[in-house]
Amino acid sequence: MTKIFCDIADIKLIKKFNKKKIVKGFTTNPTLMRKAGAKNYQNYSKKILGITRKPVSCEVFADDIKNMILQGKIINKWAKNVFVKVPVTNSKGKFMGKVIEDLNKNNIKLNITAVYSWRQTEQILNRINKKTKVIISIFAGRMADCGKDPLPQFQKSIKIAKKFKNVEILWASTREPYNYLQAKKLGCQIITAPPSIIEKIEKFGKNFERLTTDTVKGFLIDSKKSKFSL
Repeated sequence: MTKIFCDIADIKLIKKFNKKKIVKGFTTNPTLMRKAGAKNYQNYSKKILGITRKPVSCEVFADDIKNMILQGKIINKWAKNVFVKVPVTNSKGKFMGKVIEDLNKNNIKLNITAVYSWRQTEQILNRINKKTKVIISIFAGRMADCGKDPLPQFQKSIKIAKKFKNVEILWASTREPYNYLQAKKLGCQIITAPPSIIEKIEKFGKNFERLTTDTVKGFLIDSKKSKFSL
């Protein structure tokens, strides 16, 4: 079963989507926090963690090893359901293996983000134990945006991670509802998606005939609203 996480930082939406059984957790990042209007990162994150008992990923925003580790240890103390989100590299492209290893050996649950290749997955697996929970977030949508096929990276990552019962592969940067079916077919343990896509996934099941009539009805309604005539 592929779990669905909601990728959002808006407090009102988190309250709404926390009530949905289909949503098993939440992911955030500094960009989403900024869009949501967060001024104090710690206070805002604690508000989110106070709303739900489901897993929530909160990201470090330092760009060096020492401060990433420091921030990771601080974030870990906020709640039992928090996952410390760490980028696989810093902004200079340096692999953050020391950060991953240090936090992991201190039994801190991690979400390793901004992963794009199975080689990076391999690097991560070489730095972790086989008991502390680790999520590896592979950015499918952004790969596809650049003309890259993300599927081979998932297939190889899932294959080499099978020996690690504590590791889950997450389909990130979801672009359309169908990505959920792709992630499920591949065997991804998690997919994270924005609210608009989750709402569409909830409506799965329409046959082609229903899709056709719904589409035509939509066109008809809009043409009447526009008062078109020939």
